[in-house]
Amino acid sequence: MSTKNDVLRLLISSSNEYISGQELAKMLKVSRAAVWKAIKSLEKDGFNIKAKTNKGYCLDDKNDILNAEILKEKLGGLETHYYASIDSTNTQAKRLINEGNNSTILLVADEQTEGRGRQGKSFYSPALTGIYMSYVFHPMADFATSVSSTTAAAVAVCRAIEGLSNKRPEIKWVNDVYLNGKKICRILCEAITDFETQTVSSVIVGIGMNIKTIDFPDFVENASCLGENIKRADMIAKITEELEKVLSGSYDDFIDYYRSHSMIIGKKIDFIENGVVAHATAIEIDPNGGLKVQLDSGEIKTLRSGEISIRKRSD
Repeated sequence: MSTKNDVLRLLISSSNEYISGQELAKMLKVSRAAVWKAIKSLEKDGFNIKAKTNKGYCLDDKNDILNAEILKEKLGGLETHYYASIDSTNTQAKRLINEGNNSTILLVADEQTEGRGRQGKSFYSPALTGIYMSYVFHPMADFATSVSSTTAAAVAVCRAIEGLSNKRPEIKWVNDVYLNGKKICRILCEAITDFETQTVSSVIVGIGMNIKTIDFPDFVENASCLGENIKRADMIAKITEELEKVLSGSYDDFIDYYRSHSMIIGKKIDFIENGVVAHATAIEIDPNGGLKVQLDSGEIKTLRSGEISIRKRSD
């Protein structure tokens, strides 16, 4: 982890008390010049840091900070795990389940070093500019019912955005949320099956959203951010609230909302099935969240979650 992030962690943990540059340098085993450089870099990133002679540095309480205390305050009694940096919140959720945790839990990270998307793709998860969360619940239901969690999560994210801003996001079937034609959120739902009962014992709903990420590496295509002055803890709490609402209701309660926010109906698409690229036009979202398409050959078929990858055609 960089000196900049280390300095930020210490300022967060100071509970709004001033820490001198000398103390910071001593705790981190770096020079005072390195501390000063880190402070300036944090200010450039948008953090408001108060500085007083003979007292040191202190974070302004208006900063967008994530930590365990803030999350617990906003999420009430929900079991919540916070990580400054972790490989992947979904991967960590699997570890907790394997260790015997069968509670409804939320995992949140400031940074993911190995963020994951569907079909083995990576999800860029830089520190401090996005939200990276996994919500775990245990439906003990048929797998066909549990796969609807991806649709539910997309609805929860869009409702949260609309509840905290004046933006109107769109959904690219089945698991991406877009704003102004660019992707701002990726959803990855993973089911853990009880082979004895042939039911899904746990579902992990992974959500990654770019809140103020503006610098993307070359391998990240067509990405943007929400671009609103919304604290990440507030967005996490709102998404969790909306997710719990849709998961506790029926599919009929939110499928119309999902349809109304679709960005691909009537558009030409490509999809990959059994390793072969097919061309089609998206017709509608069916009552179960499947995507009905018409192939270029005229054949009508319905695509289901987990079977395909969809992308807009270039022609």
